[in-house]
Amino acid sequence: MISSLRGMNDILSDDYERFTYFIEIATNVAKRYGFHFIETPLLEETALFKRSVGESSDIVGKEMYQFIDKGENDVCLRPEGTAGVVRAFVQKKLDRAGGLHRFFYHGAMFRYERPQKGRLRQFHQFGVESFGEASVHEDATMIMMVSDILKTLGIGYRLQLNSLGDENCMPQYRTSLIKFIESMEDKICEDCQRRKTTNPIRVLDCKNQACQEIYKNAPKLVDNLCDGCSNDFTKLKKILENNEILYEIDTNLVRGLDYYSKTAFEFVSDNIGSQSAIAGGGRYDKLVEFLDGRATPAVGFAIGIERLMELIIMPENARNGYYIGAMDTEAIDIVVELAQKKRKTEKTVIDYKVKNLQNHLKAADKVNAKYCAVIGSHEMKNKTVWIKNLEDKTEQIVEVKNF
Repeated sequence: MISSLRGMNDILSDDYERFTYFIEIATNVAKRYGFHFIETPLLEETALFKRSVGESSDIVGKEMYQFIDKGENDVCLRPEGTAGVVRAFVQKKLDRAGGLHRFFYHGAMFRYERPQKGRLRQFHQFGVESFGEASVHEDATMIMMVSDILKTLGIGYRLQLNSLGDENCMPQYRTSLIKFIESMEDKICEDCQRRKTTNPIRVLDCKNQACQEIYKNAPKLVDNLCDGCSNDFTKLKKILENNEILYEIDTNLVRGLDYYSKTAFEFVSDNIGSQSAIAGGGRYDKLVEFLDGRATPAVGFAIGIERLMELIIMPENARNGYYIGAMDTEAIDIVVELAQKKRKTEKTVIDYKVKNLQNHLKAADKVNAKYCAVIGSHEMKNKTVWIKNLEDKTEQIVEVKNF
């Protein structure tokens, strides 16, 4: 028997209902905020992610599904969604068009990492990207949008917030952080020693518990912000407070990708174990420029769908539509014809197997139909259809021509 690859799961039945319900809710919220759908390819040039996500990141260094295709192109399956949207934004020359461009997307991403609960090698994200607005109000809008999605789904969360500074304050902070790392070099892990030269701020994101204890005493970027970044961060907090969005400051929150600057945020849940992040994002004002576009302010977020699945509170599933079945072989053709007509206005499920009434009622109940309609020899003789409303248990007989 051939099985699915490790970390690549099928989505069936109950999980499928939760999955599609999430997409529906998230899409509706994004549209209410004025965002439009974008679809980018699953396969991109590897260079796209090396230049955007950053070669110092674990994603590029360890986790990409990368290969040489038949045309000798170095390609990989997308490990995240933002880089592809930025590539499309530049390729379509929207960076030169000016104005505000807002997109949302959802789809599969791929990372070769150790599969665990809520974290697969093929996983799905819902993401939002906004281009052309430098105001911190847009950062707040991203956070409020995630909050709206999670609240609609009945998911509790804690919002963690930080500022990563910009080119005015990051260099000075980077120097002081490197000095601290060097003073602790014999006590930190190999990954942190490597990151010291590639992207030192990423050491703050280390998952090694011993390193985390050390970095509690590291200099804090939020204490070293320039006036512009400090004012923006203060304003962001005020906007969230005015809109009743609770938050906590996490001075070690840096996100896992190299392209972030200024605002960084994560939504975490206390109900999914140690891997508690369920959504995150921030500002990336330099990424469009890094990918050969015109300098364009940008901010966005992504939600890991698999991580939310067991947290989603599903609405009560009301009965709807018709189930139509035959109690006599000669009735099957009539049943098919009626079902096809009914589908123009109603959800209609058909069963081609001849069954007695009791088994048809059970089958109708199983598909959560509101009405069970059957035709047997008696109904064929009288050109009628027997119908039962499975909600109020009433029964009626109607002529076929009126069905």
